[in-house]
Amino acid sequence: MHMQRFTDKTAMQNQINSWKADGLTTAIVPTMGNLHQGHLSLVRTAADHADKVIVSIYINPAQFAAHEDFDTYPRSHDADFSLLEKTGCCDGIYAPDTMYSDSHATMIMPEGAADGLEAEKRPHFFRGVTTIVLKLFNHVPADIAIFGEKDFQQLLVIKQMVADLDVPINIIASPTIRDVDGLALSSRNGYLSAEQRAIAPTLYASLQQVRHDIMLGTPIEQAIAAGKQQILDGGFDSLDYLGYCNSANLQPLSHYSEQSVLLAAARLGTTRLIDNLSL
Repeated sequence: MHMQRFTDKTAMQNQINSWKADGLTTAIVPTMGNLHQGHLSLVRTAADHADKVIVSIYINPAQFAAHEDFDTYPRSHDADFSLLEKTGCCDGIYAPDTMYSDSHATMIMPEGAADGLEAEKRPHFFRGVTTIVLKLFNHVPADIAIFGEKDFQQLLVIKQMVADLDVPINIIASPTIRDVDGLALSSRNGYLSAEQRAIAPTLYASLQQVRHDIMLGTPIEQAIAAGKQQILDGGFDSLDYLGYCNSANLQPLSHYSEQSVLLAAARLGTTRLIDNLSL
């Protein structure tokens, strides 16, 4: 398979329109590059659902606050290209230099699923994510987009945006890929020292314990408090949140529900890890 590289919006749109004219469907996998096996699983999911697969690589400045890691976020275009080529199921990479004009002044202001959790600590984040994703869907007019469940709140926010703004694309969720010790794969795991990497799986182990406790009938508040303690006792430096929410709209729950999810974000040194676990 010959994998094309696109940097120009018009060329990208023309290619997809030409596939459409031939009756072929396209799936997009939006990424910020520095690809790992989690991303590659999204690419394989995309290939299962569409005839053609485009992976976008763009580090979106609008979703980083001034104090966050935009400048140091790992950039590995050549390695990414070679990984995607090896999958045998990526037809093209869309990697524009920028997606914002100098006069860009319009941002989406999401609410609903975008309230709370990540938004408490990163109030700018979903505004940046929804704006860039909508722009991306216009640059790459695909039929389907694949997002990972690791970023569970982001997945729901994008589904809500697509429904609310009548965007003609189908969002498909792909399960979280984990290392053998349970740590969810993430581009930011590369920031961890060996010592921190040994501590990191505590986050998922704690979520599993909280789920176990809730399923056994432990009151939610008590199960959550024990989970928070387990994360901090396990060596994490601080905890941004550990929440128990409705998995359709992320409203907080105080009693067990079959449609529910645990979500957590915690910090190891300067690295912030997030994870979630459905009940």
